[in-house]
Amino acid sequence: MTTFIRGVRAEFTKLFTTRIWWILLLILFAYVGMVGGGIALLLGATSKGLLGASSGVEGMPTTGSAPMIYSLATSIGYVFPFLLGALATTGEFRHQTLTPTFLATPKRGVVLAAKWAALLVAGAGYGVVAMIATVGLGGAALAAFDIDTALDSGDTWALVARSVLAMAIWAALGVGLGATVPNQVATIVIVIAFTQFVEPILRSVGALADWIGSVTKWLPGAASDALVGASFYSTIDGGSASLEWWQGGLVLVGIAVVITLIGWLLTWRRDIT
Repeated sequence: MTTFIRGVRAEFTKLFTTRIWWILLLILFAYVGMVGGGIALLLGATSKGLLGASSGVEGMPTTGSAPMIYSLATSIGYVFPFLLGALATTGEFRHQTLTPTFLATPKRGVVLAAKWAALLVAGAGYGVVAMIATVGLGGAALAAFDIDTALDSGDTWALVARSVLAMAIWAALGVGLGATVPNQVATIVIVIAFTQFVEPILRSVGALADWIGSVTKWLPGAASDALVGASFYSTIDGGSASLEWWQGGLVLVGIAVVITLIGWLLTWRRDIT
């Protein structure tokens, strides 16, 4: 246990002595804040007929808008803790810091577990910042148009807590991917391609047929949205073929564990040159 605690401390030191963690964090805050606040403003202005919309759009229902706005923190922001975990791991291979790490802690499983634990905490921190951005800016925009912010609802705060948990798991999943694909450039390409193109396309197609949706609901992004309990994807498919929140959490954790084990078996135990 002492070795594990020392390993976790070492991982935090390695993480926070680089600039990438706060650069990604700033981009995350600005990105989800602007998107969440922007969509909330657009929704409010449209509902009040301030954009020259037709009378049929003016007065459009806004009930339940707040959870969708707040969930943007994870629906579009999960790529940032995912990247953080992947870069924290692949950077070890790129800069050859694994050699002294393994010399100091020969038990490589302990090193990988410590990295998982450290990135879980860091990912949760990303989740807190992302929720501050969407709840703060999105909620303020909704309130400006007298739209219910749902901040007095226990369900909303449960959504916030589950969002933080989802972001933590995404960071751990990034660790697993980085261990499986140690080449940093390849890992970045995989993360961006999968999160921004492959899965969104598959989930959009899944909305066209129930049998496709029954498959795409097991994708990591879909599982993450199910864990959170809300997503802008629900406006596309009406929330069909979605897992329960606890099922989504188990699926996302399971994917992270499996990918990490693959990395442990294929890469982590190899000789480091």
